[in-house]
Amino acid sequence: MHLFYQSEIIAGEATQHLTEDDSRHAVKTLRLRAGDAITVTDGHGNQYAAVIHETDLRRCAFRIKAVHTTLPRPFSIRICVAPTKNLDRIEWFVEKAVEVGIERISFFFGQHSERRVLKLERIEKIAISAMKQSLQSFLPKLDDAVPFGEMLKTIGDGQRFIAHLPPDRPPVNLAKRATEAGQYVVLIGPEGDFADTEIQQALVAGFQVVTLGPNRLRTETAALTACQVLNFINQ
Repeated sequence: MHLFYQSEIIAGEATQHLTEDDSRHAVKTLRLRAGDAITVTDGHGNQYAAVIHETDLRRCAFRIKAVHTTLPRPFSIRICVAPTKNLDRIEWFVEKAVEVGIERISFFFGQHSERRVLKLERIEKIAISAMKQSLQSFLPKLDDAVPFGEMLKTIGDGQRFIAHLPPDRPPVNLAKRATEAGQYVVLIGPEGDFADTEIQQALVAGFQVVTLGPNRLRTETAALTACQVLNFINQ
């Protein structure tokens, strides 16, 4: 199955075109020709059974034959994470989280963040690639990095958790705190952890303090672990 991504599917138009990157991949790498079958997703739950109409390295044309719509999951996962100093690690998290299943990833800069710049364009390409590789129909929403306080203002309804090991109370694991089927938001701090004022802000905003196990985890490992736990309890 050759899955491609085109966010701008035009309803009712007979001939559509792949993006330049996908066109090059289809024609040069996969050596697809006119008449070959492909599948195209718009990232919003629709997969289109299509046929290559005309090969072109920049605008490979295809025609839609049928459409299959996948309903959203009965639960949703949003991980809010501080970008790591080594960008490769956060890119790894995005790739694996998309493969596992996630609806939204929000980046923020905390008081202890070592990285203060994040280019979302490359992150988006990694997310698209992971979606196609895992044959999914939904592309997660990616939010550009903003200060911690601004990010908190974007949190809506749902179960709210902040991964933190409090020194003055018994730890409660996320798997025991989260209930099935709902909207989940998990805050994952930077390498230097959350500042005390940020913990207080989160508590005031209704977040529950949880742990992800007895071991000390890297930021990207903690973020993926939270994603995995919430996926597993809803299987």
